[in-house]
Amino acid sequence: MSLDALLTFVVLAVMVWALARELAAPSATVLTGVIVLLVAGVITPAEAFAGLSNPAPITVAALYVLARAVEKTGALQPLVAGTLGAGDGRSAGLARLLIPAAAMSSLLNNTPIVAMLAPQVENWAQRTGLSPSRFLMPLSFAAILGGMVTLIGTSTNLVVSGLLIDAGEPPLTMFELTPVGLPVAVVGVGLLILLSPRLLPERHPAQADLSDGFREFVVRMIVAADGALDGRSVEAGRLRNLAGVFLIEIDRQGEVIAPVGPHTVLRGGDELTFVGRADVVVDLHAIRGLVSAEHKHVQEFDTVRHTFFEAVLGPSSPLVGRSLKEAGFRAQYQAAVVAIHRAGRRIDAKLGGIGLKAEDTLLILSDPGFRDRWRDRSAFLLVSRLGGVPPAVGRKAWIVALVGAGVVVSAAVGLLPVLSAALVGALVLVMSGVLTPSEAKGAIDLDVILVIAGAFGLAAALETSGLAADVAQLIDGVFGTLGASGGLVGIVLTTVLLKSLITNNAAAVLMFPIAMSAATELELNVRAFAVAVALAASASFLTPLSYQTNLMVYGPGGYRFGDFARLGAPLVVLVVLATIVLVPWFWPLH
Repeated sequence: MSLDALLTFVVLAVMVWALARELAAPSATVLTGVIVLLVAGVITPAEAFAGLSNPAPITVAALYVLARAVEKTGALQPLVAGTLGAGDGRSAGLARLLIPAAAMSSLLNNTPIVAMLAPQVENWAQRTGLSPSRFLMPLSFAAILGGMVTLIGTSTNLVVSGLLIDAGEPPLTMFELTPVGLPVAVVGVGLLILLSPRLLPERHPAQADLSDGFREFVVRMIVAADGALDGRSVEAGRLRNLAGVFLIEIDRQGEVIAPVGPHTVLRGGDELTFVGRADVVVDLHAIRGLVSAEHKHVQEFDTVRHTFFEAVLGPSSPLVGRSLKEAGFRAQYQAAVVAIHRAGRRIDAKLGGIGLKAEDTLLILSDPGFRDRWRDRSAFLLVSRLGGVPPAVGRKAWIVALVGAGVVVSAAVGLLPVLSAALVGALVLVMSGVLTPSEAKGAIDLDVILVIAGAFGLAAALETSGLAADVAQLIDGVFGTLGASGGLVGIVLTTVLLKSLITNNAAAVLMFPIAMSAATELELNVRAFAVAVALAASASFLTPLSYQTNLMVYGPGGYRFGDFARLGAPLVVLVVLATIVLVPWFWPLH
């Protein structure tokens, strides 16, 4: 191994570790690795920033704009309404939800699809007396499966297509992956319908307490000194029989009083801990003599004019690693965090000092415009209003439908390259007034775009340093006994393993040069290996952190970390077996 290869290996190992531990936003981690390799002379400036001139990140950005227009205008709302309109049993409800979701995700980026459907699925599940945890994870997985069917279904396919262009090969066509992706999606959705009721436990999600269909959160209030409750008993202060809210303990200067009896006398400065439904928790702020223990974050909110929102934090959120106090949440977001859920559990601590993590679900009190202000920002992966009604179909939904159909058809028949079709579509949406320029800009997930662009520099380092060839020889040495398909098996398994640690796009970019080197070394079809990387890198089923849509449903579904592997492992096995068997059938290795 050369010195450049050794340095590249060390940089990539540290980068993978940092990505797996979520020490920083993925884009910051990837770009840091690129800069280190650039400064060390492993790659040239042209190689380091080759991703900025590649069609992949620009195409992904344009498709984000199209997906935002679909969400804004409710162009798919009639289909969504029909999807959630019935389904008496769990399997019937899953079928009505997952089949259309997978179909929609094959032609639109799957992240906005889940963002649009998840809040409505929560409300629908509550109305039908079922736990949202039975539906949200299968929804995310179905969207991922649908994304494997076409070139534009997921950004990973576009990234591999862009890498093929850089390697001097023709790009992937619109339906080139369909012979493998479609059978995987059909069988995968069938497995979800069959296995979800059996493998997914019922969880108590952040949105609802299953006993009465309402959320339950921990909220703290303080008895105001010399206020209306100072010196009165719990019963006399009418805190004993509050509807939907239960006083569980009193903290009096470090002395905890629990359980709280009806005749317990309240004193100024007492900190009262309530557990209650989110739709009535806000009533506590209207009780004379009580002030919020988080008053620095909650003050000045008129609960008649404000409402609750549920917001999920992603890895790129500027809030991750900081407390509400450090972030100045109240001033920055014009909102107050009333409670925090983490891994399906309420955090029972003072909110202002808690270090926030990716995957946290925040219960937020703000004005009705909060979701519109922050839905397209990096701070939150998902923002949904408690009890919000489904969006109505906008007057310009027909424009979005025509543009979407035009992008798909023109790219499918070869009238325009995917990049050109997507850019023309985005331009039409802005010029027709469907989206404002600021909305179009906000729709683009900059962190994803930067990860894709920066990862091309890492791929160049793997190739130019010789590390890709070294790893390819190692894979051949381990799997060579399996014959001509041994290298393919090794590439698929290595990609799946790497994908479980880092993002799908980063895994695809790192594995692509290794796959190309392996195919060249074994004198096999390089395109078959590229397709295998694209499919294997999309197998994002094992952890909530492996893909954005998983993270979006993690908190709202009340899931535990291991729940994803429980349901996702059969899907990973399906993708691996289908890729190993079907790819050589449609792309002969020799």
